[in-house]
Amino acid sequence: MTETPRSFDTNNPDDALTTQSPGAADATSGTGTGSGTSEVETSRSGVPAGRAETSRADVPAPASAPEARQVTRAGLVWAAVACALVVLIVLIAFILQNQEYVQVKFFGLEGSVPLGMALFIAAVGGGVLVAIAGAARIIQLRLAAHRVRRQASGTRTR
Repeated sequence: MTETPRSFDTNNPDDALTTQSPGAADATSGTGTGSGTSEVETSRSGVPAGRAETSRADVPAPASAPEARQVTRAGLVWAAVACALVVLIVLIAFILQNQEYVQVKFFGLEGSVPLGMALFIAAVGGGVLVAIAGAARIIQLRLAAHRVRRQASGTRTR
C-alpha cells in the first residue's frame, strides 16, 4: 500500500528532519520496530533504502554491433579524389563568375588578367611556398633522425 505524499510544513514538528538509529522508537507512534522506522525509507532518487539501484548485470547486453569497417588505401584514395573534385568544381565556378579583367603589377611586370585567374594563381603560389617549407622541414627531420641512428649504432660512415 502506498501513501499519498503530503506537503512539508516547516512549523510542524513532525515534519522536522530527524535521523534515527536502527532499533530506535518510531517518532509518530512511539513503538519500536526493530528496523528503525515503520515506513520504508527512500533515498533522494526514489529508490527504497537498502535496495541497490539497478546494476549493470541487470541490464541486458545490447545486440552485437556490426563489425567495424576496415579503412583501406583504396578507400582513402577514393575519398581524397572525391574531395578534390568537389574543390575543383567550386574553383571552376569561382573563376567563371569572376571574369572581369584587372590590372596586375608584380616587380615591374604589368598585365591584365581575369580576376578569378589572378586569385587562382596567387593561391597556387601560396601553396607552392607552403609545400617548399614543409619539404624543407621533412628533410631536416630525416637528417636529424639519420644522425641519431648513426650515433646509436656507433659507426660513422664518411
